[in-house]
Amino acid sequence: MEKDYASSVERVGVDQGLKDYFIGVYNHMAGGLVVTALCAFIVANTSLITLMFNPQGGMSVLGWLFLFAPLIVVFGFGWVVARGTLAQVRGVFIAYSALMGVSLAPIFLVYTGASMARVFLITAGTFGGMSLYGYTTKRDLTSMGSFLRMGLWGLIIAMIVNIFMKSSAFDYALSMLSVVIFVGLTAYDTQKIREIYMSYDDSDVRGRKVIVGALSLYLDFINLFMSLLRLMGDRR
Repeated sequence: MEKDYASSVERVGVDQGLKDYFIGVYNHMAGGLVVTALCAFIVANTSLITLMFNPQGGMSVLGWLFLFAPLIVVFGFGWVVARGTLAQVRGVFIAYSALMGVSLAPIFLVYTGASMARVFLITAGTFGGMSLYGYTTKRDLTSMGSFLRMGLWGLIIAMIVNIFMKSSAFDYALSMLSVVIFVGLTAYDTQKIREIYMSYDDSDVRGRKVIVGALSLYLDFINLFMSLLRLMGDRR
């Protein structure tokens, strides 16, 4: 009887800890999205946006730099997580969110504000549903996640190639494939975030896990939003 009571108390403690852990993940993710949106809006509505394009047309060197800077930073993020302080990890996440906002600023010139708001709501609903599924499902999503990760690398390579090909049909197909990949990754990453939670982690380790998890879901959300925007957004 005492053992059952102790087990029940421990389970309640773990569940509450897991709940707090996920609240931290989603709060950091939401904070990153806010930073991204603000930076994109500020750059798009000031003269800073002109620095990203050449007067003759096409992107400037600075524009290409901002385009690929988030990719460079995200590759170095693991090094900071392993060797930096928790404050540095959080700072890199915020810096990454800001850089992503700068790189996404041109979408304000391409799509109408109403369509971006509509697609954002669709993205939020889709993301929320798949994240909830990943959190609650008893099915092991590891094999699906591995397959989707391989597909993601192929997608990145294809998108880089299409920057130079400029094929609208190919871009449409890649956007549809991207939606499928990031819908699946949202569920997989949520389940993975849950599995790496340990109730006995100290505050530093847990804080790092929270930010790493937030970055994973942030990337899923941003990429899902951009894919749906290319498919459903109304151009100016």
